Amino acid sequence: MSIDAAFSDFPVLETKRLRLRQIQPGDAEAIFAIRADEQVREAYGQEPYQSLAEAHAMTERVQASYLRNKDLFWGITRKENDTVIGSCTLWNFDTESLRCELGYELNRAYWRQGIISEAVAAVLAYGFTELGLHRIEAVVSGGNASSQKLLLKLGFTREGSLRQRSRFRGTFEDELYFGLLRDEWAKSV
Repeated sequence: MSIDAAFSDFPVLETKRLRLRQIQPGDAEAIFAIRADEQVREAYGQEPYQSLAEAHAMTERVQASYLRNKDLFWGITRKENDTVIGSCTLWNFDTESLRCELGYELNRAYWRQGIISEAVAAVLAYGFTELGLHRIEAVVSGGNASSQKLLLKLGFTREGSLRQRSRFRGTFEDELYFGLLRDEWAKSV
């Protein structure tokens, strides 16, 4: 399958405990619960959502972006319950170099349960095996130690940092750059 083929029929992924599916307009309340949480948003250097309308607009943007072949944005659900508890994204595709960026977030009520590791592992497998990607990248705020630890656990290499590149609430933070190559991933699975 090529990267473009992923945009003809949204790929649903399943793991032992999780189902990753396309975000729908009806997911706005669950998205709001995640993105209105100050601690979740702080990890990304972003302000929390203030209204459900922001979550509705976000679901519309995600669907439109998929229709423009821009990104794959999965809602993470537990198999026994279709409520979105997080998300995982492959975006910023470079079809010439066979690379993209990875993003993820999780409702704080589900932190430290291995859910995001499980979801990201499934997305990495899909990206490298089904899409034929050569490289997947991630950019993390210097203050987001949990995300840095997760990426290292999944086999990513910290490749560098851009000092004080982003500003959030009057404070400048470093951006840390991580990369994972298909060959490195294949050796770790």
